[in-house]
Order: sequence, then C-alpha cells, then structure tokens
Amino acid sequence: MTGFTVTAEDLRRTFDDADVGEVVAVDGLSMRVREGELTALVGPDGAGKTTLMRMFAGLLKPQSGRLSVLGIDVAQDPQSVQDRISYMPQRFGLYEDLSVQENLDLYADLHGVPMDQRQERFGRMLEMTDMARFTERPAGKLSGGMKQKLGLACTLVRSPDLLLLDEPSVGVDPLSRRDLWKIVQQLVDDEGLSVIVSTAYMDEAERCAQVFVMDKGRLLADGSPAELTARAKELTFTALPPPGVPARELQARLIDARDLVIDAMPQAGNVRFIKQPDAGDADLRQLLDGIETEARTEELEDAFMMLLRAQDKDAPAGPAPEAANTQRPATDDKPVIVVRDLVRTFGDFTAVASTSFDVARGEIFGLLGPNGAGKTTTFRMLCGLLPATSGHLEVAGRDLRTARAQARARIGYVAQKFALYGNLSIRKNLEFFGGAYGLRGRALKARINEVVAQFDLDPAAQSGQLPAGFKQRLAMATGLLHQPEILFLDEPTSGIDPLARRAFWRTITALAGTGVTIIITTHFMEEAEYCDRIAIQDAGEMLIIGTPKQVRARAGDGAGQTMNDAFIAVVEQHRENSRSRQVAA
Repeated sequence: MTGFTVTAEDLRRTFDDADVGEVVAVDGLSMRVREGELTALVGPDGAGKTTLMRMFAGLLKPQSGRLSVLGIDVAQDPQSVQDRISYMPQRFGLYEDLSVQENLDLYADLHGVPMDQRQERFGRMLEMTDMARFTERPAGKLSGGMKQKLGLACTLVRSPDLLLLDEPSVGVDPLSRRDLWKIVQQLVDDEGLSVIVSTAYMDEAERCAQVFVMDKGRLLADGSPAELTARAKELTFTALPPPGVPARELQARLIDARDLVIDAMPQAGNVRFIKQPDAGDADLRQLLDGIETEARTEELEDAFMMLLRAQDKDAPAGPAPEAANTQRPATDDKPVIVVRDLVRTFGDFTAVASTSFDVARGEIFGLLGPNGAGKTTTFRMLCGLLPATSGHLEVAGRDLRTARAQARARIGYVAQKFALYGNLSIRKNLEFFGGAYGLRGRALKARINEVVAQFDLDPAAQSGQLPAGFKQRLAMATGLLHQPEILFLDEPTSGIDPLARRAFWRTITALAGTGVTIIITTHFMEEAEYCDRIAIQDAGEMLIIGTPKQVRARAGDGAGQTMNDAFIAVVEQHRENSRSRQVAA
C-alpha cells in the first residue's frame, strides 16, 4: 500500500498585518500527499500555497493542527525534515557575484553532494537549462528567466527524499518548461522521488497524479486530474467567431455574461468557453447572436475556473470597456512604432540583431521568445531606456535618437519586476509615479481615483504586503496614470494565476478598443491568442512576424494545434537550421 509523504490535519496559520490585523493564510486545512508521485497545489493569489509549502519545509510552524512530513513531526523536529528535502522558493537565493558554475558548486557543498557525483549532476542540470555556454557568466548578469533556471539547477544538484517547488516555472519559456518537467518526471520515474509543486499552469498540474485546489487558505477540492476535470463534463464548448471578428472581442462578450458563462478564453482563433450549468439555451443563443458553437472535451483548467468562480460569484471579470481609458488617441494610418535594422550589442555579444517591424495604432503586438532571446533588450530600446547600437527607431512619431524625452511622455511601461515602494501605501505609490509622469494637483488626484476604482485597489493598503496579482494591478495602474498612447508590458502576468490573468486581459482588450497600442511579452503562449500579431525572437534574431493563425500555419501540420506547440516548433526549426549552417561552414 502506498504511504504518505505529507499528512496534515486541521492546519492553521495566521499573520499579523499592521493595516488589517490578523490575516488567515491557512485555515483548517487537512490533506494527505502520496509518496513517490508528482503532486500539485493550485489556487489563486493569496490562496495559501506558499505558506503551506513553507510549513512542509519546516520553515514555518503551524499554530494549530498536526503536520507530518516524511514521517517526522515538523513542529517537533524541523531540522530532520530539512536534512531530507530540497526546497525551491519563488525567490530563490542566488549569489549574483558568483558565476553559474560557482553557484552550482556552492549549493552542492551546502547539500553535501559527494565529489564523484557532481560532474554527472551538473551536466544534467546545465543541459536541462541550456546554460552550459554560460558557466563562467556571473549570475547577476543573467536574464530574469535564466536566473530562474539556475535556481532550479541549484535546487536539483542532489536528489532528496522530497522535492518542494514553489512555482518553479514562473518567468520560464515553454522550451525550458518542457525540459524542466522532463527532468522532474525522470526523477519521479527512475528514483521514486516525491515532488510537490505549486503552479499557475494547469497543463503542469495535469501531469501530476494528485491535485489540490486551494482558495483563501482552504481546500476546495482534490483528486486526480481526471476526477477533477469530470466536474466540467458537458459544459465546455468552442465558439467560432465570424470572419473579421477578433477572438478576443467575442471572448470579452462571453466573459462579461457571468450569469450565462463561467469562463472564456481565445484558442486557435476561436473561443473556448464554459457555460453555467443552469444557463438557458435560448439565453445562450441570444448572447451568441448566431455564432456557431461546438462541444469540446473538458480540461483541468475548466474545472479549476468553475471551482474559483463558485467561490467569488460577484467578482468582475475586468473593467467595463468605457472605464479603461478616457482619452482616445487620434487615429491615422501611420504606424505608431517603426523599427528598421535595430541592433544592440554589449561588447562582443549581440543581444538584438538587425530587427525590423512596424506596429499599427490600437494594435496588440506580442513579442515572444525563449529566455535570453533579446525581448527585454528590445523593449528597453523601444521605451527609450536603452540606446540602440545602430538602426532607426521611431515611437509615437518621435525618433528616439533625437527626441527620446518627448517619446517617453507618450508611453507607459510596466517592467518584469516592477519597482514598488513596499513600505508605502498604494495611494502614496500612485502619487509618486504620477508626479514622475508630470501629473499635479487636481489632475493627479482625479486620475488616482479613476485607476483605484478601475483596478479595484485599496488606496490605504501597504504595497509590500499585496499578493502578486494585486501588485500586478498596481503596476498596471501606475503605467496608465498619464493615459499613454502606447503601453509596454514586459511579462506582466508572470507569477499570477489564471483568474487574475483573465481580469488582466479583459483590461487589455478594453484598452485596445479605445485606440491604445499594446506591446507585450509573455511566456504564457495562450495569451498570444489575444494579440493581433506576434513576433518570435531567438538569440537576438527575428524568426517570424504574423497573426497567430499565420504563426500556427508556419509551425506545420500537427505542431500548430496550440500556440505553445507552434512556438516550440518555430524556435526548434530555427535552431536546427542554425546548427546545420554551422556544420556546413
């Protein structure tokens, strides 16, 4: 009979917050995690997943209840637990002055990995993360995604009895995610390792033998992916937009009809949706207004969204379109962004190589690529934060070589790691950033009130205590304070759950409807379906630009069924062609 690597009974953990008093992170939770399997914890921001993982790791004591990990009472003997586990938190501690290899050596020392095992383990980790070329590079000079991958490698330098991974694939591209899961699955299959992972990706949770769905510190449901998915049986459909109607517009219509539709998402040019169990057929036909639908096979994410929506029936899907931006930019046929032969080098390293593209006013343009592809460097040049080495770059009618300040005044920018002042309230942060954009007095006060309402923020809340999803909302609010013509979003949904991503994209769809141009990078390939066009970069080169449909077609038959598969196919085709050219030379 299978044993249990974790047994929890009535766990409770609270924290004191100076602003709101007691915050309940884990609330009477009971669960049993089977050994030798992959187990997933899923739930929205603030569900208590990280607190629970920290208790499993012996870093936090339950205030009540019982917790056994690997047969050890964690409250009584946390050190014995820590001696037998490996734990990768969301913010893994790398030593940025040390090289990639030196970080691996250090963590091998800390974990007591024997010298005769290190070469083989390091080789596996470097191959998995595609970092063998960067062993001498300081960790502080790696991109955000590469730092995450190095953290994974350092965590896995030894094979423990229990591996805890707290959202390990945040900021990691689809190719690296695939490689990560290959190595984790191999550890489970070959060594019988027990793995508990918290994740925002439902396709990752589908790989697991057992899934626990959490919300507000409580357990909503648990079971195998198939058992949970069955909750959505006969409620899932695909809607086929008429020619000329973007899938995101139909998705917005459906997701706003909360009495009839639980959830809706663009997929492969169509819209997949879940209908409310009690939705009347006549009402649904009226909502669809003649649009054809087909039944589709239910997925784990459908059941997940059903569970979450049932907990928060009155929550809005996103701002009303008319509330998104009150200043509609003038429209014309001239591209709002013009890029010609753009190059950026750092010493002898070429980060962006001869890139060219245009972006139309009001377009949602997705810039995709693996970690280290040059996306963030391109972004920073477009925003006027980094000068180009050569090439022509025009933003909002301004040449960034001669009128950088004028161009910046007409754009908003949300970085991968937005620099909030954690010890200040939301209002104080908005006042600071509004002042940086040149807003003063009544105009600043009015805009703060508008964005606070738009993003459902508490002005008095301390920014540093916000869950990831609310920090992302605040970052968006600051970027929109001065009502820019162009909004740059660098991986804005990294680390936030599907529920928060739906609300975010409802906001973006509304903004695009007012004429605001959106330039976005993301590692969630499903989000590329919201874009009018996407561009895929790799190693500084532009591989393809086109509509999502064109990119899927380019990926070839079979591979292009999903954007995730299409992305992997396009990048791997390019890398194989590059290797062939190198061999021929």
